[in-house]
Amino acid sequence: MNEVPLFSIRGLSKNFPLSNIQDGNGVNRALEDVNLDIWEGECLLIAGSNGSGKTILMKIIAGLMDPSQGEVLFRGQSPAKAENCLRSSLGLVFQDADAQILGETVAEDTAFGPRNLGLNREQTAERVDRALKALAIEDKRDFPPRRLSGGEKRRLAVAGVIAMGCDTVIMDEPFANLDWPGVVHVLEIIRDLKAAGKTLIILTHELEKVLAFADRLVILHQGILREDGTPEEVLGRLKPEYGVRNPLQGYAKVWDCTWLE
Repeated sequence: MNEVPLFSIRGLSKNFPLSNIQDGNGVNRALEDVNLDIWEGECLLIAGSNGSGKTILMKIIAGLMDPSQGEVLFRGQSPAKAENCLRSSLGLVFQDADAQILGETVAEDTAFGPRNLGLNREQTAERVDRALKALAIEDKRDFPPRRLSGGEKRRLAVAGVIAMGCDTVIMDEPFANLDWPGVVHVLEIIRDLKAAGKTLIILTHELEKVLAFADRLVILHQGILREDGTPEEVLGRLKPEYGVRNPLQGYAKVWDCTWLE
């Protein structure tokens, strides 16, 4: 493991103004004094109930939103210095897969990222072919993306990330609104990305589906980082008020917590 974390999150807070002032400060505290290191090559699960601050944290890490206080360092560098490197190193898979569809066909959609990075036509085509094959959707390359199933749309989003050459992938509630085959598709993606040495940051409250792949588990509750450790450690301290179901109530061991057979 490298001595410098991939991401160093220090004193991170995010406040939003309230239209109807309900407290003395007139703000809604979405995140409060979050401190977290994320290491290259690890699979980190960030769990919490709806409204816990997971998506806000993801957007700040990805540079899509500025914090109110604190900072996020990428490989020890400030966001301003690391912007170009971060842009090509980090890919996002949003909860609403339809929101990421930009092309008229699967191939065109996958090519969007590489083209924005300034790659030429030949380089883009090579990356698109490789990404579609890796995600097992090469036979859908000429399909309109909106005709894909939910699981296939997640595959398409990850294909775009892979085509950009990203080494880090953030997935926000990747199992939302998916049936069994869709969940299995996404788990296969996570398994393969982990085997390829990618850094995975997965935001979810559905631990029973994916916990077997996790190196670390973090719990966010009301914008505060409550727990950080191995899955076994964190589940041993899990409190009901966090709104996260302990999957070990239905599984014997952590590595049983997956829907992959």
